[in-house]
Amino acid sequence: MVSSNGQATTQPRFSFGLISDVQYADISDGRSFHGVPRYYRHSILVLQRAVKEWNTHQKHMFVINFGDIVDGFCPKDQSLGTVQKVVDEFEKFKGGPVYHMIGNHCLYNLPRSQLLPLLKIQSLDDGRAYYDFSPVPEYRFVVLDAYDISAIGWPQDHPKTLEAMKILREMNPNEDKNSPDNLEGPERRFVMFNGGLGKEQIEWLDGVLVDATILNQKVIVCCHLPLDPGAASKATLLWNYDEVMNVIHRYNCVKACLAGHDHKGGYSIDSHGIHHRVFEAALECPPDTNAFGYIDVYDDRISLIGTDRMESTEMHFSPPS
Repeated sequence: MVSSNGQATTQPRFSFGLISDVQYADISDGRSFHGVPRYYRHSILVLQRAVKEWNTHQKHMFVINFGDIVDGFCPKDQSLGTVQKVVDEFEKFKGGPVYHMIGNHCLYNLPRSQLLPLLKIQSLDDGRAYYDFSPVPEYRFVVLDAYDISAIGWPQDHPKTLEAMKILREMNPNEDKNSPDNLEGPERRFVMFNGGLGKEQIEWLDGVLVDATILNQKVIVCCHLPLDPGAASKATLLWNYDEVMNVIHRYNCVKACLAGHDHKGGYSIDSHGIHHRVFEAALECPPDTNAFGYIDVYDDRISLIGTDRMESTEMHFSPPS
């Protein structure tokens, strides 16, 4: 998973901390559908150690949480308090803002109307959860809303829910729409725990990339759901990852796509030289182990320095074509 073209000789432009899939809940340990152990109470300890480590460095400009802040098995009468508890741990980061994105487990617990204010995601009245920011003039971060079109998180009669259910009926023959059984390859992504980007968000993304190109900015795309089949399990991909990547590939400004959701982690470089890094989950760390890290950002690369179960990865940018 490590690609390296020599030792770094310059100081990074800036750095930021990252963690994914904390999925905390005050419940006993369990297992995933595939039998992988999950440590629901321990995961908040991983986050606490991450924040302490980020604060010790005293160099990170911000932190990005790649979604799924609490687990779907969290008792629903505890959802609000549990989300607030984990947010409070993130707020102990002293270096700057914490940027959140929503994942499926977040939406199992709370509707968008409650979730977005807790996560301090600035939203219009339409409940959208995508945005961008520039920590320095040369770089722009784009945070996508992977559950824009989704069967979870919106009211049952919402147009986006109805559109999502139509996609699932057409693409997934199973009675249980959370099951990828009988689906092959990337078609396995058409399950209820995934989602897609709507037309408006794709148009917004295109506009951001046009603007970034004009400003000569390098872009890092962040999304809870992975965007490349080479970096993740086929059942964890964004529904319309191919459509989104077709937009991204029209520009030379995007250098990396970072994601969570597929807990084992992964890494690939696509046909256009864009790096795809999926992060290992804090939830699946046995006691006294960790999965978090930080990224040093340079002009020609980004360098992930992982802790313990999160693998370090050097990502060198391809020269513009």
